[in-house]
Amino acid sequence: MRTYVTVALSMLSGIAVGAVAVQGLHAQSKPMVYLVNEIDVTDPEKYAAEFAPKAQATVRGSSAHFVVIGGAAGVGAKPIHAIEGPPPKRVTIQVWDSLDALNKWYKSDEYQAALKIGEKYAKFRRYAVEGQ
Repeated sequence: MRTYVTVALSMLSGIAVGAVAVQGLHAQSKPMVYLVNEIDVTDPEKYAAEFAPKAQATVRGSSAHFVVIGGAAGVGAKPIHAIEGPPPKRVTIQVWDSLDALNKWYKSDEYQAALKIGEKYAKFRRYAVEGQ
């Protein structure tokens, strides 16, 4: 009988330790960071030809990926449907592992060179938001 009690207590202890470990792991995980870009494209053809492919390549070459690409001047861009107020001409949403990774990409020489081209054909509004 003593063996059964010992086994039962050992199992309960193991379950409790496992539950605490899982909670600790969940507490350590960081939420993803979403970068929202509202873009007022002034020259769609040149934006699509000269800037968009270079900028997208820098994003895809980093730890991020696109969730949304919509509006004017892009291959495969989906239409933007206004719900309230005027929509931007173009919008993209990217997902990043961290704000540090996003800032490293944004400040990179490769992206800054592409951005100089993009600023000839568009005005940008960007903001980052942590997910849940």
